[in-house]
Amino acid sequence: MWTMPPTDSVLHVLSFIAVAAQSMTAALAAGRRSMDWAGVCMLGAITALGGGTIRDVLLGHYPLLWVAHPIYLAIAAAGAFATILLARLVVRLNLAFLVLDAIGLVVFTMAGCDVAWQVDASLPIVIVAGMITGCAGGVLRDILCNEVPLLFRSELYASVSVVTGLFYAIGTGLQLNDWLWTGLTFVLGLTFRMLAIRYKWEMPKFVFSGEER
Repeated sequence: MWTMPPTDSVLHVLSFIAVAAQSMTAALAAGRRSMDWAGVCMLGAITALGGGTIRDVLLGHYPLLWVAHPIYLAIAAAGAFATILLARLVVRLNLAFLVLDAIGLVVFTMAGCDVAWQVDASLPIVIVAGMITGCAGGVLRDILCNEVPLLFRSELYASVSVVTGLFYAIGTGLQLNDWLWTGLTFVLGLTFRMLAIRYKWEMPKFVFSGEER
């Protein structure tokens, strides 16, 4: 029952929003590094489409999304460029960055699960594909901006992606209403991530100095 990909127009719409949102987070990060406009748009495209590209290469899913549908490249570039023009109007840029990043994380996780179903992947691979899609773009963004990725330094991040993907997989596998379950998954994932930020929920840390005997 896990091999039935949903035909979900709601997820398609959310994917467009997520591409724009992730490219905007890249533009905000690029602005902190004083990149030129071309660099901002390029970073926006890498951030918004990088996770999906890595997923498709690993799964052998071709053509790549942005190759088959160049509109995604246009949306990513437009989102980044719009941020250049509007960033100074946003007072709380850090909050905007975190909210936009959370939207991208949740929606891309669901989209990654969908693609894995299309290649008849097993449930564990579906969850991993969702996590790669949701997290990898942000990691590329932070590395290119010479920052420690949010995935490794902040409140629950990859865990949010795993929970989101599992919740989405359960509903889809049981063939529940596609648009309703997609909406519920989006709300769950976004709420989970924002609560983790608000209350600083973190995974236990491994601390080892090498001096213990």
